Amino acid sequence: MVSPAPSPAVVTVSRGVRVGYGVGSVCTATFSTVPGLLLLFYMTNVLAVPAWIAGVVVFLPKLWDMFINPWVGQRSDRTVSRFGARRPWMLLGAVTLPVTFALTFAGPPLTGVSAALYVALFYFLTATAYAFYEVPYKAMPAEMTDDYHERSSLLQWKMVFVGLGILLSGAVAPAIAGTDVSGHRTMGLLIGAVLLLSMLAAFFGTARAPVIGRAEAEPSIAAQFAAARSNKTFMVLLGFSCAQMFSAGVMLAGAPYFATYTLGDPGATTTLFLGIVGPLLITMPLWVWLSKRYDKRGAMILSSSLFMVGAAGMAVSGPLGSAYAHACVLLVGIGYAGFQLLQFSMLSDVIVHDALVTGKRRAGVFTGLWTAAETVVFAFGALVLGWLLAATGFVESDPSTPVAQPESATTAALYGSTLLPAILMGVGILLTTRYTLTAAKIKEAQDAATETSAGTVEGKEG
Repeated sequence: MVSPAPSPAVVTVSRGVRVGYGVGSVCTATFSTVPGLLLLFYMTNVLAVPAWIAGVVVFLPKLWDMFINPWVGQRSDRTVSRFGARRPWMLLGAVTLPVTFALTFAGPPLTGVSAALYVALFYFLTATAYAFYEVPYKAMPAEMTDDYHERSSLLQWKMVFVGLGILLSGAVAPAIAGTDVSGHRTMGLLIGAVLLLSMLAAFFGTARAPVIGRAEAEPSIAAQFAAARSNKTFMVLLGFSCAQMFSAGVMLAGAPYFATYTLGDPGATTTLFLGIVGPLLITMPLWVWLSKRYDKRGAMILSSSLFMVGAAGMAVSGPLGSAYAHACVLLVGIGYAGFQLLQFSMLSDVIVHDALVTGKRRAGVFTGLWTAAETVVFAFGALVLGWLLAATGFVESDPSTPVAQPESATTAALYGSTLLPAILMGVGILLTTRYTLTAAKIKEAQDAATETSAGTVEGKEG
């Protein structure tokens, strides 16, 4: 009689690898925040690009992500090298992204449509370089450990560095950029250097990362989409995550307008972001505990609700003042910290569960589509806000010729950056209630996979 095969031991990730992996998210947070925060405002108020064109420029390069990200995911699944499957692509991103990012904000002697075309070209190249790094980077946690809560602990380190990245980008970048071309050029160079250091640190820091299994690539991009559609849990996760990132994208793009036209203080953009970054740095242990206490879906609903309430509260900041607005932003930040951690943790869970059920490791398939959708909907937030401003009469300008905005445009800037994100987050909460993957379901799939493996061994020996 053959005894059942023992359950595989939990693969733990060393603290050095956790920190090495986590520091790479400084790039993720910085790249997501700086263009989302400054690019639209940079074009409309520094390069005198009409708001509707600026919105298109921010959005269109991200459509490319729908093609390049799945392709990178597929190629990294297939890569065989002495650096592993993921790290060569991360290195490629490290040597290209800082250069294209700096050139995006280089501030050529152009204005209007010609300036928009320049920014569009280099932002397109930047989006491509970012895909080389981010897609394989997001695939790594699911390949380091099979344990449900170990992944949350691993990603806790990631979120600490996300907080540091947002501190840098949300507080320091606007202060350096100011309201002129030279400030934005300096900011682009400095942030580009930070991106380079972060990506290289992750490349070298994950050299000793454990790999629990080899990924299996799908034969084509169409097959990748088909594989994703066949996983209902992934599609639900993708749905509510897109609603959340759309909401965050609108709020981020609207922050400089909110600070300038509602609070009457462009410098408040920095302090508003300090209200977001603080929770990211200190609430990660709380969100890990809540995800264990109420499972990840319950913690996700709570975090989204906090964001929604804070965003809705910001809509009445005009008569209540700056202190009230910052208190609401702090509530937004606590919620943002939670759903950022939980999104990535749930994505890793879905990848692991898919491998247990199908017998295939397809991390690149899911992270490629995930990052594509994430960046597209995040940029779509800026597009929607740009069109909303244009439709309500917003007047583009440059620092030498400031203009007074019509009341319709300042009202749109207020409600577009507060109530619209709150409504979108409410949609995300409704979609979250349909997410059913829990620790118990993953354990059940693990047990079934173990029994199948044991049966296969017994059959061969018999």
